[in-house]
Amino acid sequence: MLHALTLTILAGLSTGIGGLVAALFRPGRRAMALCGGFAAGVMLAMSLLDLLPHALEGYRPAMGSLGAGLAVTSLVLLGMGVAALLEQLLPRAKTGKSDGGRASAMRGALVTGLALLAHNLPEGALTLFAGVADPAAGLRLSLAVGLHNLPEGMAVAAPLYYATRSRSKAVGAAFASGLAEPLGAVLAFGLLGSFLTPGFLNGLLAGVAGVMCWASAFELLPMAYRLGPAPRAAAGFAAGVLTMLLGISLLT
Repeated sequence: MLHALTLTILAGLSTGIGGLVAALFRPGRRAMALCGGFAAGVMLAMSLLDLLPHALEGYRPAMGSLGAGLAVTSLVLLGMGVAALLEQLLPRAKTGKSDGGRASAMRGALVTGLALLAHNLPEGALTLFAGVADPAAGLRLSLAVGLHNLPEGMAVAAPLYYATRSRSKAVGAAFASGLAEPLGAVLAFGLLGSFLTPGFLNGLLAGVAGVMCWASAFELLPMAYRLGPAPRAAAGFAAGVLTMLLGISLLT
């Protein structure tokens, strides 16, 4: 148990390392177009190529292909609806040029941080349970999760640093997002054990995928296109997708 929890903590801390890397580069407005597109690519690829396939495979044995598809689709729509409601609670970004796009970047940072927080909680539970069931498999999974957490930390820290000009806030937010993984593991093991059935975890993954798809399409990509030229935003998006493809390939 202690070994598995240690691996989960280390995997979560890699999010903060990614945030530290992003804050050291001091991104400007044009670089933020690249970073915003990158964050959108990371989150969309993670949702469509990692979270949703896991949820579908988890439901298919009990529900069949059609039933699994309908269940996952419903949960994704539910997640998107929740994200849309939460989005209304965030302050509206001013689109004028006087602030250099910092209000838009702050909004993007908040959306990204909340989405990744929702993603990291169940991911921490899955990493812990894998380590308890099979230490070797848990080690491989923790390394892979740690690698794909690096761009997640960058996606949180870059817009927050641009909005606040504070390295400590940017890196702190990235570390806080990553620490949701061991928190999720502890909650799963100590408080929610009776509820964490495979069906519940698969449903949680599908719902989180919906939240992340919404954040990518309605917040991060629009932010990227507002802050800089379209080619930079598009290049960042492509780089984010390719980075997550590489990270996901390590999980299989």
